[in-house]
Amino acid sequence: MPDTMLADGAALKEAAHREPSQMDAVRRACAMIDAAQDSPPTLAALARAVGISATHFQKVFKRAVGVSPRQYAETRRLAKVKALLRSGEPVTTALYEAGYGSSRGLYENAHATLGMTPATYRKGGAGAAIGYAFGRSALGEVLVAATRQGVCFVALGESKGKLIAELKGDFPAATLHPDEARLGAWLAEVLRRIDGAPPAAALPLDIRATAFQRRVWQALTAIPLGETRTYSELAAALGAPKAQRAVGRACATNPVSILVPCHRAVREDGGLGGYRWGLKRKQAILRNEGAGDHPARRSGR
Repeated sequence: MPDTMLADGAALKEAAHREPSQMDAVRRACAMIDAAQDSPPTLAALARAVGISATHFQKVFKRAVGVSPRQYAETRRLAKVKALLRSGEPVTTALYEAGYGSSRGLYENAHATLGMTPATYRKGGAGAAIGYAFGRSALGEVLVAATRQGVCFVALGESKGKLIAELKGDFPAATLHPDEARLGAWLAEVLRRIDGAPPAAALPLDIRATAFQRRVWQALTAIPLGETRTYSELAAALGAPKAQRAVGRACATNPVSILVPCHRAVREDGGLGGYRWGLKRKQAILRNEGAGDHPARRSGR
């Protein structure tokens, strides 16, 4: 399975125009974290190094990057693990070279961060089994795909062949197979939500995300049915008010459309913005949910 793009660097660029001394402190702290050979530096150590109190520095860093120093450090460690595994290093070697003192810390988070165990990731996802099922909606074909752990992909389109190609593009090394019997109830729930119905069941998800992406996706799921939020509103809610573009990228990389309702994110002027499955579908889904033709007017502001 492919790994996801680190969003923390994008968020940092979004905040590059901030007060220079604070941004310099954040850059220095990121450099210290990136250069750490063993355990990442503590918040107290980072704050001392940049000459800012720990409490204030935590706020400055999170406002600039979108995640805490600890979350940033974990993202960087996992990126190193992934790079080492892809290069063919044994799991144990990758584990210790990335600064994990034992296998427990990595394996406890492996499912959420790699989408599989480190050993399977090292093989490029070969052997991972993904089942899929198709349903028909007013917006065309709907594909729901899932591992044993939960839904990993939701797609909309006119052609089953193109949706299978999309699935293969996202999971090139996995074994794909039809699985209508197991996925029937999950597919029915996705179809209900496309029609504008409120969630009737919480579906298990098997998705990989950086800390920043996960926060954006959680914010999207908190938007009530029939309402929308602008990218800037979402960024502000995350404590990173200048990270609108990073929020937009996190929306664009959401692999489980509908279940994580990225269609509820809109532009400042009320325009729909982007949508992987087409703006007409985004507009139709919002209308089905009761957001109408001018979704930003229903944002609860």
